[in-house]
Amino acid sequence: MSRVAMERSGEMEVFVRVVQDGGFSAAARSLDLTPSAVSKLIARLETRLGARLLLRTTRALTLTDEGQSYLRAALRVLQDLNEAEQAVGTGAIRGRLVVNASLPFGTHVVAPALPAFLARYPIWWSISASPMTWSTCSRRRRMWRCASARCRTAPSSPASSARAGGVICAAPAYLARNGTPGVPDELQHHNCLTFNFRRSRIGWPFREKGRDREIPVTGSVQINNGETMRQMVLAGLGIARLGRWHVAHEIERGDLVPLFERYNPGDLELINAVYVGGGQIPRRVRAFIDYMAEIVGASSLFAA
Repeated sequence: MSRVAMERSGEMEVFVRVVQDGGFSAAARSLDLTPSAVSKLIARLETRLGARLLLRTTRALTLTDEGQSYLRAALRVLQDLNEAEQAVGTGAIRGRLVVNASLPFGTHVVAPALPAFLARYPIWWSISASPMTWSTCSRRRRMWRCASARCRTAPSSPASSARAGGVICAAPAYLARNGTPGVPDELQHHNCLTFNFRRSRIGWPFREKGRDREIPVTGSVQINNGETMRQMVLAGLGIARLGRWHVAHEIERGDLVPLFERYNPGDLELINAVYVGGGQIPRRVRAFIDYMAEIVGASSLFAA
């Protein structure tokens, strides 16, 4: 990095102090510099920028149009530098946080948790100019490809992972039209909605008489995300197997009916918090992971 680039913040600070103190001599006293040193710094700044920032007379100091624009920019830069140093030194939760989650998990778990998280850390938005950014992804393989290609650090502690079980369910309207299957083998006579993930299971797992087995299922629709699957099941299109956390409210309200609970194998899907980056995990990322671990850990729908 050139010497000029390294000295830019110093020049900005001197320029701002000259404007705030109303003159070179006053700024020199507050900065513990000589008036000639301050004058040289301002002259060097104007030369580098190729623009006059200050109009100096024996009685007054006036900002040019360029000087006013530069002052606004310099104040923002110096404020960001001060906040960055304070955040690192005091451990304040600041900075931009980008969260990417699957469509159903983001919709039903992450999004409802965000207001309370931001309420816990109000300084996030009131002082920092960096908003939180989050998005959902409908395709598991796309998310995994992105994470595996860029991820250098994947927290594996209990605080950053959880497990979730599945449930087979259908809407009362579908069961009223087609009957309620009593044993897993009867699924061959029903419209079973399946996923089209490349890594998705061909059949559904069951446990009968102490033995686990998988029964192939077929149906009229294949879907690439759990949220659309949930909507199709609620509409009475067929039977589906989803994460229990994904349809818990619908089951509680009676909008969906759980099936084959006595044959549920109790298999669990691992849910990880993956940090895409290297080195030490920033405080803002750790704060969010710890907060989501609280939310998930307090829910009976997840297992530690």
